[in-house]
Amino acid sequence: MSLASSLELLAPARNLESGIAAIDHGADAVYIGGPSFGARAAAGNSIADIAALAGHAHRYCARVLLALNTILRDDELDDARRLVWQAYEAGVDALIVQDMGLLELDLPPIQLHASTQCDIRTPEKARFLQDVGFSQIVLARELDLAQIRAIAEATDRERCALEFFVHGALCVSFSGQCTISHAFTGRSANRGECSQMCRLPWTLKDPVGNTLSERRHLLSLKDNDQSANLEALIDAGIGSFKIEGRLKDLAYVKNVTAHYRQSLDAILERRPELARSSAGRSAFTFEPRPEKTFHRGSTDYFVNGRQGDIGSFESPKFVGAPVGRALRVQGRTLVAELAQALGNGDGLSWFDAAGALQGARVSRVEGANVTLSGAPEGLVPGATLYRNLDHAFDKQLAGRTAERRLQVRMRLSEVDDGLQLEVTDETGVSASARIACDKAEARDPDRAATTLREALCKLGNTIFACEPDAVELATQAPWFVPMAQLNGLRRAAVDALLDARAAAWRRPQRAAPVEPSARYPDTTLNYLGNVFNERARAFYCRHGVELIADAFEANRESGLVSLMITKHCLRYSFNLCPKQVKGIRPEPMTLWQERSEDGTVVREPLTLRFDCRRCEMHVIGRRVGGKGRKPARG
Repeated sequence: MSLASSLELLAPARNLESGIAAIDHGADAVYIGGPSFGARAAAGNSIADIAALAGHAHRYCARVLLALNTILRDDELDDARRLVWQAYEAGVDALIVQDMGLLELDLPPIQLHASTQCDIRTPEKARFLQDVGFSQIVLARELDLAQIRAIAEATDRERCALEFFVHGALCVSFSGQCTISHAFTGRSANRGECSQMCRLPWTLKDPVGNTLSERRHLLSLKDNDQSANLEALIDAGIGSFKIEGRLKDLAYVKNVTAHYRQSLDAILERRPELARSSAGRSAFTFEPRPEKTFHRGSTDYFVNGRQGDIGSFESPKFVGAPVGRALRVQGRTLVAELAQALGNGDGLSWFDAAGALQGARVSRVEGANVTLSGAPEGLVPGATLYRNLDHAFDKQLAGRTAERRLQVRMRLSEVDDGLQLEVTDETGVSASARIACDKAEARDPDRAATTLREALCKLGNTIFACEPDAVELATQAPWFVPMAQLNGLRRAAVDALLDARAAAWRRPQRAAPVEPSARYPDTTLNYLGNVFNERARAFYCRHGVELIADAFEANRESGLVSLMITKHCLRYSFNLCPKQVKGIRPEPMTLWQERSEDGTVVREPLTLRFDCRRCEMHVIGRRVGGKGRKPARG
């Protein structure tokens, strides 16, 4: 199968359980964090669990990618190298990295993928990463279709696949270019410890100090949803479709993975020139509904150009879908005008008078009367009610919800002392087994043939499936065979096929860098180059970079710097963009966030500067604590 025609659905795995669920629900690959050095510090996993996941994934020709995508201190490099070797021995197929220092280490021949933290927005950078040996690169979420096509034209899909986030949370900053968490809390996003300051409420003031918006979540975005753009992304050059969510729960992984599996399969049915990158087909016991699990509203972001409504300014939480409004409230009971039926155990939410999201579980529903599990804080008549937990749907997802099987065909033939059964799976792997048995002539040949086919197709709890018309009876006659012997033959052939599939598994090879060495697109790197160790510095020097600053996490930057660079623009959101309104100048604005330090309330304004040529917003501030803070430790 050509890499250029291969499509991969890449799902998150918080742990072994969610990784197995992702594979069962149709993922072609999963990405998971190891014991350390992952960009989600709260989603670490043991090498034993990763090995178990790899074993399950490889049964379906699916891949396991290890996220080792933080920047590393010099004293962490040896531990990182050991971890990579352990992962390789556990069966991991590829390594997702941000820190280029890893490429200078003695690593196993494992495939390398460039993390979203590498901030890949230009054809030049994408080509560079391909040429230094990356086999897959995650493009910035902020790109539009034309920019993706330009990168695809500059790279070789037979050497390097393009990956793109299609669902889940959106970081407001370009990934890898956000230092606000480290600046204010010492917890670095580049070190896997983001404090999510973008989800806090902020107050926006204009250049003369007038308040434009007070205590709203102005840096919080809706969630990514590219369901409607999958085919356009394929045509633009994307080969791997990534679901965000290594911190999300099991229900989210099942629901969203199944949704995108169905969507991609529908495209594959229409496009025979395309193929999925793994084997097997998943059957679901539920109808996927992505809107039923955690999300902050949906946007396709910049894929089709800039849009106004990409922010989740009212709340960074899961508000849910509107289901009605409150008419009367008394104690724990409310009378509601409902547009949709509620069920016991559902979760309701509403906004109080201060604009804060409140919520409670439904204990009982009797017509328009709804009894809640607790007092509905801040709920007043007229308030819109939202359902952010569908108890019946969640209960459905709690059980076994998918079964993934590989199609096989069978050939039953005669040998000197009995019968032989050959089984071939959909990938072309074959195995066979024999039994010695007496062959008796059947009194009803047609019925005997039907019985043989049906018995051989009873594959039970195996990972295989076979239809009766895929069974070839290459015998002189449809013999009568005792069922116990036939079952034993089938089981032996299936066991042999499992062994043959395991023996046929081949890990994808690491790509060789081009010679002579590719040159990095720039000759200088500032603090946003995220160079945090001497091996990374040596890598960039070897590739033509002459001036290299330390990463922000080294705490060398004591003045005002860009703590975030975003495509999201608050001038645009509030209809104050010079491209929207003639005569407006893009003068700086300020963001204010009340913070308490040592018992006193202080105000630390952040300056917003607008680069209208690039259509970007810079959030400017300084590192709290000045020169005294030590570099963040893992």
